[in-house]
Amino acid sequence: MMEYKEIRSHIKSGDILLCSGNSFFSKMIQKFTRSKWSHVAFIIRLDIIDRVMVLESVESIGVRCVPLSAYFNNYNGSRMPYSGELMIARHRNMRECHIEKLSQHAVDLLGHQYDSAEIARITSRLATAFIKKGECALPETDDAYICSEYVYECFKSIGIIINHSCGFVAPKDFAEDENVIKVF
Repeated sequence: MMEYKEIRSHIKSGDILLCSGNSFFSKMIQKFTRSKWSHVAFIIRLDIIDRVMVLESVESIGVRCVPLSAYFNNYNGSRMPYSGELMIARHRNMRECHIEKLSQHAVDLLGHQYDSAEIARITSRLATAFIKKGECALPETDDAYICSEYVYECFKSIGIIINHSCGFVAPKDFAEDENVIKVF
């Protein structure tokens, strides 16, 4: 595993952070989606203040922004690194000209609630699709987001669409998208 100090200068705004957690909720997501990835976020560099920030939606808080260094050194104030595997990836179509609009959209959503009810809606859409043997589209967005919905909506604001599973977008969809390449 590479140290944060080794990779920090190579991380770009718009990079994707994928996490493979060890909590009960993370394990449920991994099992449900048949993927090792249970969380997705993205990164914005704030070079003017020498910070690399993670924009994400988490269960207990909602949409937030935290330093990437916290994942490596002090996750959620625990004085411990994130308990699980991390991967930084990059979408091939992400361009420097996208970063301002991506950042604006992401910041406009800061403070929105985590969408706990979305888990029940996802289960319902999957059951319906299974019964009807058909495709299902993403539902209209509301003002609350699970992690993957938040990143999906932010990327969509700049014209980058992530291929998604039946009726919902999951962390695995970012990892498996043909335009997303592993960086670290």
